[in-house]
Amino acid sequence: MNAEELPSLRGELESHGLWANKALGQHFLLDMNITRRIARTAGDIIGKPVIEIGPGPGGLTRALLEAGADPVIAIEKDARFLPLLEPLTEWSGGRLRLVHGDALATDEAALLGTLEARIVSNLPYNIGTPLLVKWLKAGAWRGDMILMFQKEVAQRIVAKPGGSAYGRLAVLAQARCDCRLAFTVPARAFTPPPKIASAVVHLTNLADPYPHLDALERVTAAAFGQRRKMLRSALKALTPDAEALLHTAGLSPTARAEEIDQGGFRELTDAWRRNRL
Repeated sequence: MNAEELPSLRGELESHGLWANKALGQHFLLDMNITRRIARTAGDIIGKPVIEIGPGPGGLTRALLEAGADPVIAIEKDARFLPLLEPLTEWSGGRLRLVHGDALATDEAALLGTLEARIVSNLPYNIGTPLLVKWLKAGAWRGDMILMFQKEVAQRIVAKPGGSAYGRLAVLAQARCDCRLAFTVPARAFTPPPKIASAVVHLTNLADPYPHLDALERVTAAAFGQRRKMLRSALKALTPDAEALLHTAGLSPTARAEEIDQGGFRELTDAWRRNRL
């Protein structure tokens, strides 16, 4: 199967009179060399389920189908693109399943049943972070994730303690996944080009994921909410006895959130949970 036999993506957009909707964070990736690279980053997907969010005109969808994914479940909120995507169902021999809906409200487990799926997506910019947090909390249906974000968001996901990019998103993502930046994509590769570059992040499930992500979310929201303050002050939004909590977790009350590694945040969250029980 070769996507080159299909009409060009740019031609399809022009023939249907379609344009990117800024309100939906749309920037189209029409270069099949790049979409194929994203599909390859997902590894061997022949015969394996893949979820794609916001396929738009279907560049990445074509690459995933070409690589043999089965099924590709493409969730698209913008109904304008369904006529462009529907012909791919026949072309792929029925391996494409189109879902018209909002990815933030979608019950992926209900779509998949007993299947486990990778998530491979060029995410709409305006919902990339909330989607990632949603999927980090997902159950057994979610496999590895290969996701494209704005470059600055990607850097925040893979950041390590001590740097300015390190924050709540890094702690949450790395509590569940090994996170690495796979490659960057220049702004000029998109139609229309965004103001900044993008990057693909490969998130691989950890063997020992931290189970209490809702609690970790609360703790990191307080810790990084006032990141210039020492933790004994920043965590007062979480508990009036912040200094005692920090001592219990084996952390210095004068430390700042950006200095605390994954293990430290796990200890802090566990101590906070015990105090609440």
